[in-house]
Amino acid sequence: MAGQGFNRRAFLGAASATGITLAAGGTLTACGSGAKSGAGAAASAKLKLPAYVPANVPKPDLPGNAQGLDAGYLRYPKNLVKHSGPAPGDGEAITALTETFTTMPPAMRRNAYWQELNKRVGSEIRMTIVNGLGEESVYRSKFNALIAGGDLPDLMWFPPNQGLKNVPQLLEAKFHDLTEYLSGDAVKEYPNLANIPPYAWQTAVVNGRIAGYAVPYGRMGQVYVANEDFWKPVGGLQFDSAQDFFEKAKDLLDTKRKKWVLEPAYVNHLNQFAMWYGVQNGWQEKDGKLVNAFETDEFLAGLEFAVKCQKAGLFYPDPNLRTTLEKLGGGFLGLHVQSFPGFLNDSAMYDWPQKVVVPFAAEKGMQPTWGYGYGSVGFTAINNKVPKKRVKTLLKVLDFLSAPMGTETRLFLDNGLEGRHWDRSKDGDVVLNDKGNAEVLTTRQAINFFSNAPQSLYLPGKSEMTRGIHETEVELMKIAQANATIGYFSDTNASKGASSSAEFNEALKDIVAGRESIASFKKDVLPKWRRTAGDAMRSEYETAMAKGKKK
Repeated sequence: MAGQGFNRRAFLGAASATGITLAAGGTLTACGSGAKSGAGAAASAKLKLPAYVPANVPKPDLPGNAQGLDAGYLRYPKNLVKHSGPAPGDGEAITALTETFTTMPPAMRRNAYWQELNKRVGSEIRMTIVNGLGEESVYRSKFNALIAGGDLPDLMWFPPNQGLKNVPQLLEAKFHDLTEYLSGDAVKEYPNLANIPPYAWQTAVVNGRIAGYAVPYGRMGQVYVANEDFWKPVGGLQFDSAQDFFEKAKDLLDTKRKKWVLEPAYVNHLNQFAMWYGVQNGWQEKDGKLVNAFETDEFLAGLEFAVKCQKAGLFYPDPNLRTTLEKLGGGFLGLHVQSFPGFLNDSAMYDWPQKVVVPFAAEKGMQPTWGYGYGSVGFTAINNKVPKKRVKTLLKVLDFLSAPMGTETRLFLDNGLEGRHWDRSKDGDVVLNDKGNAEVLTTRQAINFFSNAPQSLYLPGKSEMTRGIHETEVELMKIAQANATIGYFSDTNASKGASSSAEFNEALKDIVAGRESIASFKKDVLPKWRRTAGDAMRSEYETAMAKGKKK
């Protein structure tokens, strides 16, 4: 896939805007989540987001759009757009803090891809790469240590879901305001940045200013992924209702052959079930008041259905299962929850037939829903110790690194050098070789966290799967909903959002597992969430949104 390269399941919450992220990840906060809500929202309402100008590249086989539908390529495009003009860099080294969730790349001196990248950029890119495969807090610790020491890199990636605090104050004190460079038509000086959709830029607005370069990511949120072969004995992945799903799942359960239907991630599944009942995406405004998905009857219905599935033994019995994809591929599991970009990565890597289950009505007359994600993995801010005259140079470098599918630059960024890192198949597809997997994939992931291109669909050698995924996106978007609070900020969400959601999810697990009753949800769990964070977030968001509407 062009513009991707993320493959850690624990980071998948970055694709979600629901506030009900994958249980393995943290709750995603709207980038800049420590903002003073009122002033920031009021100013943000007046801000012009960067103009959207789609890139002039070869027409994709399957069209995309500015709302989040990904362009698709059945074969690697021909007649690629060449980079024109000089290299964007100025010959001076560019330092950047970023993260990876895979093997660390070979050092620059032993990495032909990295060396060639530096040549094409015209400056040496010196990355400080934090490996987040261990603990969730590793990047935050490194980030905070750099802030405390005062010796900041030129480019600093602000992730959306790792609990950074006092973000607006930090941005004002330590980083350039990029509004004058990127707002409205100003962004057209950087054509690839203008190709980033507005929904991604919205997540880089803090207190009425464009705080950084929005790192684009697929807007498609979390999805229910099935092994199609697993479901063939009951007629495939067609369900008339939640009860129909339940009966077919029971028919497929075969513990003697060690076959279960659902991965043991209770919260992930109940979130999907709730969509069948029409649950809203995160916060939504109803009768002038913000309501969270947790507070709705639809969410409770999803919880009740999850309990029903657990009592029927549909979940894999070991809650610490570490081989979900292997068991799915082997036909020993039927369904798991994944981020959409993660699903794309898995589709490229594995040959077993993966398919997304588009939410269907739990009961006749109901309207199912599905939640958009944020469309970014945070933003990259520019250290204000960088001379103002050099800000444009760094933006030009980010523009280069954001080259979209259909350009020679993206072919190199995603795949490296032909003959050394990749080869063409007989069908003209671009396929990484062992050297490419060792150098390009590992280096590219670290780069893609602080600069990337909008997502596109391209699975080498799997044109029909690509077509099917594009058709699935079209169907998902028919019932998609965005979280109403994107672009608004809550101090409580920054300080307590992640911890309160983690506690909430643990309580949900206890209910699904049968350790607590369903009645405890309304009696204890939901009231506690409201007391510890929910009501304060609601008040702060409502204030911010009200002031924004007055402008």
